[in-house]
Amino acid sequence: MSGQKQKVSVITGAAGFIGSHICDYLLAAGHRVIGLDNLNTGTLRNLEHIDSDDFVYMDCDITSFIDVPGEVDYVYHLASPASPIDYLQIPLHTLKVGAVGTRNAIGLAKWKRARFLLTSTSEVYGDPEVHPQTEDYWGNVNPIGPRSVYDEAKRYAETTTMAYHRQQGVDTRIVRLFNTYGPRMRPYDGRAVPTFIRQAMEDKHLTVFGDGSQTRSFCYVSDLVEGIFRVMMCDYHGPVNLGNPSEYTIKQLAEMIIKMTGSKSKIIYQSLPTDDPTRRRPDISLAKKLTAWEPTIVVEDGLKRTVDWFSRYFEEEGTF
Repeated sequence: MSGQKQKVSVITGAAGFIGSHICDYLLAAGHRVIGLDNLNTGTLRNLEHIDSDDFVYMDCDITSFIDVPGEVDYVYHLASPASPIDYLQIPLHTLKVGAVGTRNAIGLAKWKRARFLLTSTSEVYGDPEVHPQTEDYWGNVNPIGPRSVYDEAKRYAETTTMAYHRQQGVDTRIVRLFNTYGPRMRPYDGRAVPTFIRQAMEDKHLTVFGDGSQTRSFCYVSDLVEGIFRVMMCDYHGPVNLGNPSEYTIKQLAEMIIKMTGSKSKIIYQSLPTDDPTRRRPDISLAKKLTAWEPTIVVEDGLKRTVDWFSRYFEEEGTF
């Protein structure tokens, strides 16, 4: 940053799983980082390792008015309940965050003349009829199902972002994140990777929904954060998929984690949740074309790192 004005980045949802890793990345890149969170689903534990005068944490509910002092160059908007266990418990708040929270976050970017990036989700594709999913696919979403509070909140957030770009001239970016995993995930957030790791470490049966044949693609968090940064720095306003195109069944994931942890756990099967997608895999051709980005960490290596982190986490908690 020598000889250059220090860049200032605001991150909503900074105390969350992905948000905290973006804080680390931007601080390492020399940015001043202002992290906003109300700790609804995030935790200060994700930020306690940061020891930098360039980091400021603000307790802030983005569904209320947002203001930060001074100049801002970039706004990364990540704040939202993101796991089914959260958005099914707080459906109205999830909708409010996607609508009012996004409007407030992009309003901050407009006021500060900052570039704005929305982290959307592969859930906008619903249970896709196109495979793999490309950005020009409009999706197959049940608008009144239990998952719709998250799916439609993110779809509305994308609409808001594009409207502010087209009418107000805000410099916007949109990334659609596919399944991401890694250190700092909450062990009880209901998503497959942390749930399977926790159950395996406790020698409990791993609960697989349906027959386990539904597929997902799993992207390690450091790869994802690199992709988010590259999209923010490129000159493209439409949605960009970010994820690992390697496709695994949920049963394969469970078997890998059992083997990796040396667990005595078995796999048991439960009813498939309503509107649970049967296949999910990103086409990342656009991200490659725009930014030369693609994941570098294979799932087995990323899972090993995640398992090691959870081992330390549970030891610190005195769980084992």
